[in-house]
Amino acid sequence: MKITVQSIRFNADRKLLDFIQKKADKLDTFYDHIISGEVYLKLENVEDEANKITEIKLMLPGTQLFAKEQCKSFEEATDLAIESLRKQIGKHKQKKTIAAEAVKKAVLAETEEEF
Repeated sequence: MKITVQSIRFNADRKLLDFIQKKADKLDTFYDHIISGEVYLKLENVEDEANKITEIKLMLPGTQLFAKEQCKSFEEATDLAIESLRKQIGKHKQKKTIAAEAVKKAVLAETEEEF
């Protein structure tokens, strides 16, 4: 999966970019139809220690998923955002399965009516 990372108001180091790519690649094991992803890393100017924000947007066929987390480190925020997206992917797959079963039942009902 192709991931683009944009760090806003700072330069992200190579270790952080590799970490994000490695975590995002794990999402392919849950759903192999992910088209691409965009990651935004932001630093908030607040007194709170948890001033690092990771936003991840995934493009799927027909939809997109989004997760945003704010933590003390970008790695922790990325972990939480990826976990949130993993759950969203599970729900998305479940909805697609239910819709496919409904279509299948409708087609079977139509063919039974013809006979």
